[in-house]
Amino acid sequence: MLVLDDVLISEEIFTESFICHLDKCKGACCWEGDYGAPLSVEETEILDKIQDKLTGFIPVKTVDLLKETPGYIYEKKAKTWATQCYEDGACIYLQKDETTGFAQCGIEKAYQAGKIQYQKPLSCHLYPIRVTTNKDLGFEAWNYDRWDICSAACTLGAEQKMPVFRFLKNAIIRYKNEDFYNRMEEAYAYYKSQ
Repeated sequence: MLVLDDVLISEEIFTESFICHLDKCKGACCWEGDYGAPLSVEETEILDKIQDKLTGFIPVKTVDLLKETPGYIYEKKAKTWATQCYEDGACIYLQKDETTGFAQCGIEKAYQAGKIQYQKPLSCHLYPIRVTTNKDLGFEAWNYDRWDICSAACTLGAEQKMPVFRFLKNAIIRYKNEDFYNRMEEAYAYYKSQ
């Protein structure tokens, strides 16, 4: 483990390789899994504020659903807020291209179109890093999450020699800041030199 500020970072984030390979998985992480994308309390508040701006970027059935309920629920087993999912496991914000089969995040599409300032849930942006927080002890842990649907991403990352943290540079800067990311680069250079 590497310690930066109040963050314990698993070595796997430096030693494992990863590049999302959408041609292979088609965004399966948006419709697979036990529950939706983990959210902070602040993100639930953001979703409340932007839901009216997502029309045209999310399925019509989701627009209708959001008139009756927020787009998130509290997952008791995981002890976190998360995006809602439909019975088939798909995130309610998923817009699937029926021609190609590719999943697209409606939130991210609205962000790219300049309609909102919120890019997408941070847990999605940081994947395959999973962040857990120990509020009592005042630290967070960053761990590498292995998921069989991402095997092609691991292979592509290995072929291009892309460590997990470098693939996630923009997400890490969004979450922490550029200085934090730069210190990760310094730690990686030191690790490689040993």
